[in-house]
Amino acid sequence: MTRFLAELAERRRFGMKPGLDAISSLCAALGNPQERLRAIHVAGTNGKGAVCAILDAALRSAGIHTARYTSPHLLALNERFCLDGQPLSDETLEKHAKTVEDMLCQRGLSPEFRGLSPEITFFEALTAVAFLAFSEAKPDFAILECGLGGRLDATNICKPTLCVITRIGLDHCDWLGDTVEKIAIEKAGIIKPGVPVVLGRNESSVRAVVEAKAAALGATFHYAPDLANESEIPADFSLAGRFNRENAVTALAALKTLSRITTPACNPSSTTLLPSPFSKVVWPGRFQRVRNFIVDGAHNPPAAEALVATLREDGCTDHSLSLIAGFCGDKDVDRVLSTLAPVVRRAFAVHTGNPRS
Repeated sequence: MTRFLAELAERRRFGMKPGLDAISSLCAALGNPQERLRAIHVAGTNGKGAVCAILDAALRSAGIHTARYTSPHLLALNERFCLDGQPLSDETLEKHAKTVEDMLCQRGLSPEFRGLSPEITFFEALTAVAFLAFSEAKPDFAILECGLGGRLDATNICKPTLCVITRIGLDHCDWLGDTVEKIAIEKAGIIKPGVPVVLGRNESSVRAVVEAKAAALGATFHYAPDLANESEIPADFSLAGRFNRENAVTALAALKTLSRITTPACNPSSTTLLPSPFSKVVWPGRFQRVRNFIVDGAHNPPAAEALVATLREDGCTDHSLSLIAGFCGDKDVDRVLSTLAPVVRRAFAVHTGNPRS
């Protein structure tokens, strides 16, 4: 990680600052690189990263040049920025981070943050880096995952060709609201006038919120289960877990919608629906088997429920597993643990390296 980005990462302990003013100002100074991208914008509580990974693999399998921006990373920051499935090199990441740093300095926003305002956040800087790197690479599509929420997320200054919203549940309630309907309003904030939106399987109340927002903006609404179903998922789909089958249905619906609205030069043909791309999807840390461990990032109640359902399908019985778990302080730890408890025999609490641990 570059010195500049490392300093920004240290500032995460001061919390998140949703809003578009800082990122809009920064990107305008950089020449608005986000406006040169043909974006597929993905929001949701759970499954949005997996949907991004599935879309990326499917489009690449059809010969389409892709970029993908997701968060968080597991091992290296570079994982957040992928071109044709490969993380950015250290050199490329350094180059674009330096451009962002230089622009901040020119505008009087010191990267050392000596009390100057407004301040740029870690995620905003990373988003600007992604926009710069991808606009230089000129992909056919840039798949962009929201970091938090949607309406005020830094990625929401993009110009999407398609918007996708995955399952919505209770998470980040301090920022987004304490009901799924309030959170759905924030997620639906990515919908743009006239831009089609695909919604994954959700409660009827969530569907009503998203559908109403789409109607108000003249955006064609598509409900994923109406366009695709699990029977279309190949048997060799590489991602395990019931929840990833739901994510695959959402991705299939998005691909079908995309094929109807794009020009022939960038049209994901029917080959995207063949088994090959689905057998090559890689999305680590989500029901991933590592020897006799299962690694999963379930960090909110809906994700914990999906994890337990998948464990049951996998043959797990009551009180048969050992649990090693660490959480950020803003998570609903009690509900997640109580959901996991029936399958747990013994548990170990660990402190993570995150300042919010």
